[in-house]
Amino acid sequence: MAPHPQRLTATRRGWALARPFATSRGSKTTADVVIAEISDGDARGRGECVPCPQFGESLDSVFAALDAMKGAVTSGLDREGLQRALPPGAARNALDCAFWDIEAKRAYRSVAELAGLAALKPVATAYTIGLDTPDRMAELAAANRARPLLKLKLGGDGDIERVRAVRQAAPASRLIVDPNESWSERHLHDMMPALADFGVELIEQPLPADADDALARVPHAIPVCADEACRTSADLHRLVGKYDAVNIKLDKAGGLTEALALAAEAKRRGFAVMVGCMVGTSLAIAPALLVAQLAQIVDLDGPLLLASDRVPGLRYDGSTIHPPDPNFWG
Repeated sequence: MAPHPQRLTATRRGWALARPFATSRGSKTTADVVIAEISDGDARGRGECVPCPQFGESLDSVFAALDAMKGAVTSGLDREGLQRALPPGAARNALDCAFWDIEAKRAYRSVAELAGLAALKPVATAYTIGLDTPDRMAELAAANRARPLLKLKLGGDGDIERVRAVRQAAPASRLIVDPNESWSERHLHDMMPALADFGVELIEQPLPADADDALARVPHAIPVCADEACRTSADLHRLVGKYDAVNIKLDKAGGLTEALALAAEAKRRGFAVMVGCMVGTSLAIAPALLVAQLAQIVDLDGPLLLASDRVPGLRYDGSTIHPPDPNFWG
């Protein structure tokens, strides 16, 4: 229980992107986020989320879900109770991360300590190149050829040409690809051998999450990672035999609490762990850095895609993300 009554406020804000960002689902020019803030007069904690339209979320629905929790927060809701009060998703993520933040500040300890982790270390993130023509994707890849890991958004037919162009433009970068559920079983057969020749190391969610049985039939020349098919640890049993890795996103899982549990259970079951993000600010990325300590692949480049980030925010040196200042988060 907080020393004084807790108060929850929710706000929303749009952040302009540095350039339009396209996936197989469409293109956007802003990152629209919702922020939850818990304050008790002595300390405050914040969390940021990005609604996931593919899970039926919108800015309005997430904002309304947080608004509906104000009474419970004032009555003493804590992070443990939150896991039962809200389902997995963006609203629970923002509130969960705000609880972690205020708990750390009340205890004068880091969130990493509270979570039983060692002090956070810097991590290297992938840098994402949005879906476009081969020439335009190659142009952006050439501008980022010094980055160690590039992630390419793909869209089906023409993807071999896209990856070939990027590989020629950034010959030293490691490559992973994300079709965002846009492939069919035909694409699996046609694409995998060619992409393996280009050195692609991972394919993220190639088939629709509800139509991915072909992944159990088609040999994996490249490891396949579940994204939309994996929200929480309850999903893992359905992924065995289809996927080699899982992409953990706090907005999908419903916060850092479930994300850490999912990472531990995924490792126990033999899956490789990737940590990803929606396009948001440093406030959304800071909690995900705890999961990044447990991951083999880190894709936390949201702030790099913005025209400007929060000030203060996280420090990015090229593709290296440094742990947050505790005054910012955690």
